[in-house]
Amino acid sequence: MAQDHWISAFLEAQAAELGAARNTLLAYGRDLQDFDAWLTRREQGFDGVEKADVENYLVDCDAQGLSRATRARRLSAIKQLYRFAFEEGWRKDNPAIQISGPGRDKRLPKTLSEAEVDRLLEASRSYGRSPRDRARNTCLMEVLYATGMRVSELVSLPASAARGDPRMLLILGKGGKERMVPLSPPAREALGDWLRIRDEMEDERRSDNKPASKYLFVSHSAAGHLTRHRFYLLIKEIAVSAGVSPEKVTPHTLRHAFATHLLANGADLRSIQTLLGHADVATTEIYTHVLEARLSDLVLNHHPLAKDGPRKETGRISSDGQ
Repeated sequence: MAQDHWISAFLEAQAAELGAARNTLLAYGRDLQDFDAWLTRREQGFDGVEKADVENYLVDCDAQGLSRATRARRLSAIKQLYRFAFEEGWRKDNPAIQISGPGRDKRLPKTLSEAEVDRLLEASRSYGRSPRDRARNTCLMEVLYATGMRVSELVSLPASAARGDPRMLLILGKGGKERMVPLSPPAREALGDWLRIRDEMEDERRSDNKPASKYLFVSHSAAGHLTRHRFYLLIKEIAVSAGVSPEKVTPHTLRHAFATHLLANGADLRSIQTLLGHADVATTEIYTHVLEARLSDLVLNHHPLAKDGPRKETGRISSDGQ
């Protein structure tokens, strides 16, 4: 069977059976094409790969200086390809199944302080060439921080989700999974203000015989809505206006800030998992460093033995044993 057919059939199955997102499929495709190119240089095919071949490929990736996260992702793609091949009867085994990955770097996600987020939100209200731009920018920033949604989920929100001054937003996440997230009062206000302006713009489009758009953040892009790339650049511009280092600010750092600030203020990990749309709580556990800091602070500030000054008698055995 041709190499390219292995990859295309696998990706089609991922899309059809598991509802894998487009970006996920693109990542799988790139990783498997790299493995395919490596095999081709050695005059090998997917069907003849052994465990040692996969291990040698990972060694080669390491020699290229690829990060642990990239190597782990590539191994995951190879494992899934061969699991699919086994299920389809193309292989009688999975040569990668017993290979342990290099693991991922245990780096904490970059985030922002509450003061920095306040400055970004305030700057968004005055950043833009027109009242329409400023209203849209305010809505984007307020809704993103209030919900912690992914940037792809934010820019593709349908206008119907904002109708009726909702207290909750219905979000279509990865794999077509839906979840509800609450809106803060400032986010609801910004959403309502932008929706009124957006509807006026739609009235103008209809008067010019232009087709209506279903998206909340309408754009002239091929997708019909504000693109992730444009929002990435926009949030950098707002950061400069706010006096916050643009190197620290991305749509994803605001998502991290949402989770970090919730946890620091008493939210539990399971609730944050639901709000972020993580399928596994293990993904959310990267934020436990905040919980550990909060619990440490709780002990140091409230435990009687942590307070300065003479300790009270507790009935415990003294240092002289009496």
